[in-house]
Amino acid sequence: MISARFAWLIVLFWLVVPECGFAGSSPPGASLSGQLLVASPEMSDPRFAHTVIYIVSHDGEGAMGLVVNRTFGHGSLKSLLKGFGIQPVKTDGTVALHYGGPVERGRGFVLHSIDYSGSSTRPVAGDIALSTGLDILKAVAGGSGPRRSLFLLGYAGWGAGQLEGELARNDWLIAPADDGLIFSDDPDPDEIWKTVMNRAGTPL
Repeated sequence: MISARFAWLIVLFWLVVPECGFAGSSPPGASLSGQLLVASPEMSDPRFAHTVIYIVSHDGEGAMGLVVNRTFGHGSLKSLLKGFGIQPVKTDGTVALHYGGPVERGRGFVLHSIDYSGSSTRPVAGDIALSTGLDILKAVAGGSGPRRSLFLLGYAGWGAGQLEGELARNDWLIAPADDGLIFSDDPDPDEIWKTVMNRAGTPL
């Protein structure tokens, strides 16, 4: 049985197809697109405590990322698809809806492996891409979706120079992205956070 909370989240998912990314010049230093941010143990903002964020865009106008280690809950994938009028053909099992961040939590994203590419897909880095349209849900319904994916609501966003300031304050540490962490099956978000902290050079 699908929970009432999960059903409510389905209603929110993809109410608006977001414009992703920024079109400005590169920020001072290297772009962090395709890297992981891990909240330091001293992170004072409770919205980001113990979070791991995959950066999908970073340039002179700001940055955008998706939290990859928090979930709202789990429910039937078939119910998610039917909520958009999409009739599943080869789809069974459950899906987790992830908390992507505190900004515009009614907007949906799918972070996924690059074996799928549709009209709303753009590559991010390495083997990871981002889709923001119903095309990917239709592909999932037909059994031709990506091999690995995260369904997310909301995102984390920073204005020009804001992320750089937070890094200078040591609110965040930087770690290389890893598919196994981004698409982890570990149900404990703190374990993912600890693993990324270790990879960022701060053993716990």
